[in-house]
Amino acid sequence: MTPRYAAPRQTKLTIPELAELKHSGRRIVMVTAYDAPGGRLADAAGVDVVLVGDSAAMTVLGHESTVPATMEELIVLTRAVTRGATRPLVVADLPFGSFQVSDESALENAIRFVKEAEADAVKLEGAGRSLSRVAAIVGAGISVMGHIGLTPQSATALGGFKAQGRTAEKALQLLADARALEAAGCFSLVLEAVPAPVAARMTRELSIPTIGIGAGAACDGQVLVWHDLLGLYEGRSPRFVKRYADLAGEIQRALEAYAKDVRAGSFPEEQHTYSIPDEELALFEAALQESVHPRED
Repeated sequence: MTPRYAAPRQTKLTIPELAELKHSGRRIVMVTAYDAPGGRLADAAGVDVVLVGDSAAMTVLGHESTVPATMEELIVLTRAVTRGATRPLVVADLPFGSFQVSDESALENAIRFVKEAEADAVKLEGAGRSLSRVAAIVGAGISVMGHIGLTPQSATALGGFKAQGRTAEKALQLLADARALEAAGCFSLVLEAVPAPVAARMTRELSIPTIGIGAGAACDGQVLVWHDLLGLYEGRSPRFVKRYADLAGEIQRALEAYAKDVRAGSFPEEQHTYSIPDEELALFEAALQESVHPRED
């Protein structure tokens, strides 16, 4: 019987070990993170994979979509996460515009994530033209996670943030795309906003792990955005989000209490201050007095 809870690992998770989790039936836990504290907390909680997602554009940088995220921004965030998360596999999201132009630019940017931010792997959205991008990156020795279904970078072309694969024809196309991405070298696939029965069949058909987000419980693992599951994001959350905390409320209450104490003069208290020996304070005051009223010889 598979244990319901696995103790945090002591060593770095590897790509082959991730594949073994699929075959053993142990669900894969993945979460996004955007800074060192987030990476460290995910590590301590026993999370398997940390994704530095382009969702940072919305959750951290204040944009309306993921599209404005840049390589420079995500490299900084990934570098911070890898300082905190030493055991989970850290995957960096290739942002919009970083891989669409050519295989060469996709490879160059994937290399930057590995060299400059110490990412373990990269993730890119879509199939089609992305297949040659995957092959080029994998051919250079960099692991790639795919992402199909609802792909936020191209949500406009898909008709908005809607579930994908809801007709037989489109479900078959999703499965074909998944198989093609596996053949191109992806070590895992994110399935976003895919009907649960379709995602379940895709999971059975593929030899690589599937990570669901709005794709049902039959996927090999699940991923949620940090700010969504912790109750930090103020925007509208998708229906597949489960909030495990209300940290936004807690933070606001703490800030209001702090502001009240400062305005009332009740913070800081003596316990929050530093002392100086009486004799040193006397010398300090005497020196100031001398500078204001110098002695006359």
